Amino acid sequence: MSYDTILYDVDDGILTITMNRPEAMNAFNHTMMNEMIDACDRADADDDVKAIIVTGAGRAFCAGADLSGGGDTFDADARDDRASGVQPDGGGRLTLRLYELNKPVIAAINGAAVGVGVTMTLAMDIRLAADVAKFGFVFARRGIVPEACSSYFLPRVVGISKALEWCYSGRVFPAQEALDGGLVRSLHEKDDLLAEARALAEDIRDNTAPVSVAMVRHMMWRMLGADHPMEAHKIDSRGIYYRGRSPDAKEGVQSFLEKRPAEFSGKVSSDMPEFFPWWDEREFS
Repeated sequence: MSYDTILYDVDDGILTITMNRPEAMNAFNHTMMNEMIDACDRADADDDVKAIIVTGAGRAFCAGADLSGGGDTFDADARDDRASGVQPDGGGRLTLRLYELNKPVIAAINGAAVGVGVTMTLAMDIRLAADVAKFGFVFARRGIVPEACSSYFLPRVVGISKALEWCYSGRVFPAQEALDGGLVRSLHEKDDLLAEARALAEDIRDNTAPVSVAMVRHMMWRMLGADHPMEAHKIDSRGIYYRGRSPDAKEGVQSFLEKRPAEFSGKVSSDMPEFFPWWDEREFS
């Protein structure tokens, strides 16, 4: 698939997805949603991709939904491209696909991240930001409500009180406040941001077993909703049993004892444990 609104670049095992509508501050539209979902599908199918970085072209990360449709932008019944009635929101479709990824995802937030531009990052694993970036959960100021599953993700990332403060006010706030509130991991000079994100991705690529990383990603995210540590104990035990018998486990121990880099052979596309995925399928209704 060729892309009109994003760039897809794999370099030495690291995929960089760049939202590429700089003239519109990378405003999110239906085409971008479909292309980013397709990029996730491609990444999951490609065993050469060990980690993913998401960033924006130009001065913005993503300034939110494309508002060129005017007052009917958020009115599904007024648009011709969908049936009337409640429809899955586009940001939610993307964040759900990000949530299902088998590869680690790093957000390199290079500029404004507002509305869906920030909520899409909540399903990513690590967020780095340029010190000039700005953030805003502006939905109440537009007469709507948070989307992209952010009512699930945001309180889990920053806590309920901070999530409500940011969403109640809808104000745009600076990168330092995002750092202080736990939304981002670190701040960097804009020119250094991608290099910092890539260094994280390279550390994952060079030192870990891809199948283990995929398992860790799903175990951590899905345990956020568990009601007792026994749920974690059960999946931990199954994971240790099946991964402990794998060639990767033998290589991990042997390389440590021999003081050499590990060469993991397991592939996410073919070597996930037989109980994966262990969760129930969920669909919008």
